[in-house]
Amino acid sequence: MQLHLSPSMRSITISTSNGFFEFMKVNIAARHRTLFHVMLVLACLLPFVFIVTALVTLEGHFNNCYSSFDCLGRRLGPKLLGRGEDSGRLVNELYKTLNQVNSVEVPNDLKLPENFTQLVTEMRENKYDANEFAVILKGMMERSEKEIRESKFAELMNKHFAASSVPKGIHCLSLRLTDEYSSNAHARRQLPSPGLLPVLSDNSCYHFILSTDNILAASVVVTSAVQSSLKPDKIVFHVITDKKTYAGMHSWFALNPNSPAIIEVKGIHQFDWLTRDNVPVLEAVENHYGVRNHYHGNHLAGANLSDTTPRTFASKLQSRSPKYISLLNHIRIYLPELFPNLDKVVFLDDDIVIQRDLSPLWEIDLGGKVNGAVETCKGDDTWVMSKRFRTYFNFSHPLISKNLDPNECAWAYGMNIFDLRAWRRTNIRETYHTWLKENLKSNLTLWRLGTLPPALIAFRGHVWPIDPSWHMLGLGYQNNTNVENVKKAAVIHYNGQSKPWLEIGFDHLRPFWSKYVNYTNDFVKNCHILE
Repeated sequence: MQLHLSPSMRSITISTSNGFFEFMKVNIAARHRTLFHVMLVLACLLPFVFIVTALVTLEGHFNNCYSSFDCLGRRLGPKLLGRGEDSGRLVNELYKTLNQVNSVEVPNDLKLPENFTQLVTEMRENKYDANEFAVILKGMMERSEKEIRESKFAELMNKHFAASSVPKGIHCLSLRLTDEYSSNAHARRQLPSPGLLPVLSDNSCYHFILSTDNILAASVVVTSAVQSSLKPDKIVFHVITDKKTYAGMHSWFALNPNSPAIIEVKGIHQFDWLTRDNVPVLEAVENHYGVRNHYHGNHLAGANLSDTTPRTFASKLQSRSPKYISLLNHIRIYLPELFPNLDKVVFLDDDIVIQRDLSPLWEIDLGGKVNGAVETCKGDDTWVMSKRFRTYFNFSHPLISKNLDPNECAWAYGMNIFDLRAWRRTNIRETYHTWLKENLKSNLTLWRLGTLPPALIAFRGHVWPIDPSWHMLGLGYQNNTNVENVKKAAVIHYNGQSKPWLEIGFDHLRPFWSKYVNYTNDFVKNCHILE
């Protein structure tokens, strides 16, 4: 059956579905035409209205509406007005319930669902009211927060142990080179050769001092410096190490000379000046029971993890690295005495890489100051370059609050240009010793981070800020370091726990360091370095 309306709406033709013959044709008089139009519209709308009314009636039965029009108003009214009253009221009620439960303690014996699916199942079976649901939800969230927090602290502890340990490959390298020193005369040859000894005190050369017990790291520092230099034949490296590492360190540089640079390897035990009379405080630091327990004992003992943020906990762990009580780490404070014939030197940490010629550092006028260093209280990286004295010192201690300014800008170790002539006219070493003693008397409560805090005090008034592009820090702290900035820096510093020779080092930052490792060397290959 088909209904055909004429374009003028003056007639209606009803025909069979196949359209072969007319079944009925109705002519509409002009005076009835308006009434007909109204009836036609109503005929089309009435079935729709009937269906909607039926649905609304059924909905009213379940939603307790007063009438079908009440339910229809509830459904269409908010939509016409652009807001959902029911949903808004529900959200407000839920917020009110959660706010009330916020001050309620979750019972310790409350059995909490293990996951969302179990929560939904229990809600359906136990018919929880809003308050019961809110308490259970709060308990589940508190449990998750606790588990995440515990996992974070466990991760920090594991990272601390990984950072403090010696990788198997590096330990192997040291042992094999030490054995080589005892069996190979070439590995024991004098460094430098006798004819080059005068160069060690020649102030027309560029003298670098490196203090380390890490042979692989030392090789990277020296290699990167030589390859980046415009005048490698003017470079002289003074590598200082401890007694146990001396043989292996000497073997490496005897067998792998970085010509045309001159390299001297010297153990702490070979410096006549480093006697007990000259460094009594450091001997006391190494032998003090409280100090040894602080750095070598249980690093979780006395730590209230519930009141400590992960970032603070990480800083405390790093400050308890055993390296901070090693004389090798304090050696820089004795440079004027250890190198009495030198006027200006650049002191380097072993976790740096040199990417640019550093000879212009010797041309910087330090204005009569002793220490040319990069300040760490300003910069784009707020994690690394936001360090002031309040970061390092305990200003609740009266001795600290009386003598120091918490807002004073800190500076960085790692790459420093020292004017040894100006240094010899100061009492920096004596000040350093005095504050080490005070920290021992105060049971290590004046500061928490290793060797930098006493140096910050000792060098006050003796620091000349240099351009930050000379020394970029933080490559061992975070993995979101700007790679483009890394490429531009003269010296990049992997300060922090994630050293590039460790498995916990950041993969995208490691290549800047590892490209200076000589993987063709037999000792490196046999010890499977970084494999």
